[in-house]
Amino acid sequence: MTLHPVLTAVTERVISRSARTRKAYLELIARERENGISRPRLACGNLAHAIAASGDDKAGLRSARGMNIGIITSYNDMLSAHQPYGRYPDQIKLFAREAGGTAQVAGATPAMCDGVTQGQPGMEISLFSRDVIAMSTAVGLSHGMYEGVAMLGICDKIVPGLLIGALRFGHLPAILIPSGPMPSGLPNSEKQRIRQLYAEGKVGKDRLMDAESDSYHAAGTCTFYGTANTNQMLMEVMGLHLPGSSFVPPNTKLRQELTRAAIHRLNEIGARGDDYRPLGLCVDERAIVNAAVGLLATGGSTNLAIHLPAMARAAGIVIDWNDLDQLSSIVPQLTRVYPNGSEDVNAFHAVGGMPSLIGSLLDAGLLHPDIMTVARGGFAEYRKKPCMHDDALTWEDAGPSTDDTILRAPANPFRADGGMKVMEGNLGRGIYKTSSVAPERWTIEAPAAVFDHQEDVLKAFRDGRLDRDVVVVVRFQGPAANGMPELHKLTPTLAVLQDRGHKVALVTDGRMSGASGKVPAAIHIGPEAYVGGPLSLLRDGDVVRVCARTGSVETLVSATELANRTPSRPPAPQFGTGRELFALMRGNVDMPEQGASAILASMDHMAAQEDA
Repeated sequence: MTLHPVLTAVTERVISRSARTRKAYLELIARERENGISRPRLACGNLAHAIAASGDDKAGLRSARGMNIGIITSYNDMLSAHQPYGRYPDQIKLFAREAGGTAQVAGATPAMCDGVTQGQPGMEISLFSRDVIAMSTAVGLSHGMYEGVAMLGICDKIVPGLLIGALRFGHLPAILIPSGPMPSGLPNSEKQRIRQLYAEGKVGKDRLMDAESDSYHAAGTCTFYGTANTNQMLMEVMGLHLPGSSFVPPNTKLRQELTRAAIHRLNEIGARGDDYRPLGLCVDERAIVNAAVGLLATGGSTNLAIHLPAMARAAGIVIDWNDLDQLSSIVPQLTRVYPNGSEDVNAFHAVGGMPSLIGSLLDAGLLHPDIMTVARGGFAEYRKKPCMHDDALTWEDAGPSTDDTILRAPANPFRADGGMKVMEGNLGRGIYKTSSVAPERWTIEAPAAVFDHQEDVLKAFRDGRLDRDVVVVVRFQGPAANGMPELHKLTPTLAVLQDRGHKVALVTDGRMSGASGKVPAAIHIGPEAYVGGPLSLLRDGDVVRVCARTGSVETLVSATELANRTPSRPPAPQFGTGRELFALMRGNVDMPEQGASAILASMDHMAAQEDA
């Protein structure tokens, strides 16, 4: 199938825009392969420290005959998605020995759960945990003991952080190994209904707690299609998972055999083998564009509009929101998974899942078929689903979707476009996810209610001051102000107002969760209010217009009047819950469209100084 011309044009633009930085990156990983730290170059004392506690693996590690795999794990037993990883290192060591190699836990990373910190002070360090995870990954790999990397991570900031860190060691092969989703629990629509009833005071806390516990009830990833599961889709469509492995449930024979196969495959794609596939070559411009296509085709989380540019940037690739917007015009929405539908990722997986999705996008010319993947047969292998036959792992053709209420082909999409829109106007530039919002709500014009804290929005609702047509503006929520916490806590409240028949929209320089749902929202608005962006000039009662059809977010206040206003003073910095430890990151972070990363901003500054 011939590639769609817009896909080709966007890719060529990304390649051209990235020419200098990509060249510098490829030169870096080539130098690291030839001259960087590695086991053969370690002094005897260095090596002795690294293998002192290795038991039966010590002889192999000392001789450096086989590959040594560095395991970067985000295990903790508080986070359901990552709890299964507790057993993985021991399994991986056995699987590595089967392939003639060894494995060591190179290091661990934090793994925050945005579900636990939603609406809490800890959410203000959530986005910056991605930078910490990237640095933690680099710390683990800096010992130079490894010829391959197994990355254990699932959720929101964790997968992007792992990839950003590992890409700085892009001469090594790497595979991300998922743990899979928990069994389906309370239907998402019912959970959302109970949340709205609680917001209205119609049910008590015990009823709400019962509903939440029936939704999040076992080991594995939450089953709605939020940021965590969008990450899994992204890694598969970039060819960094084994084919079809994203949504296989934990604690099953198939899940274990996929982990074994991933470790065996790592041994095959190392520099000493005949199929060398380093991470830095797998993650190229075409793979990044494929990731963007997957995001749009599945109506994935808007958080990836921040994470994807950051991951790309770590590999010397520059992608921006205009690229996403242009791809959205030609990539149809092919899935209906909550919050874009009633079913969850388990249902999506059961009706064909990632193999069917990838196959249909390849057939439509909407994915680059020639990317370098971790699978032996290349990207064509990602049409296949893993199965167990006679206690052995095999892959077989997935074929088309078996239920077009959940997953469709491009010839019969749910929507003709990918449901992500760049928004621009006199209030700044941001993102709007149209795929979850009914078309009749794409344009909202109403007086603004302006807040500096999300708790003030909830208080205004309880006091009855928002029971009207309203554009709720929540500012000073950007990365420089307070770390850009998600404002998902506001969703049930705003949904109640919308269900009462009011015209309601949200405008913010903060974030909304990948599970935010049906309320129109222009998010990630920049420049953020904290640095003097236009949201700092808004006042209660100013008429604001949010229109996804034209891609505009603006106030109808005249330019002259805005120019004569004094920006509102930012709230005082908040201490407690460790937030003060992240002041350095808030002070050095860049724009969300660039990835909202302090470490990448600093890295680019270093590169500019070197060029000068």
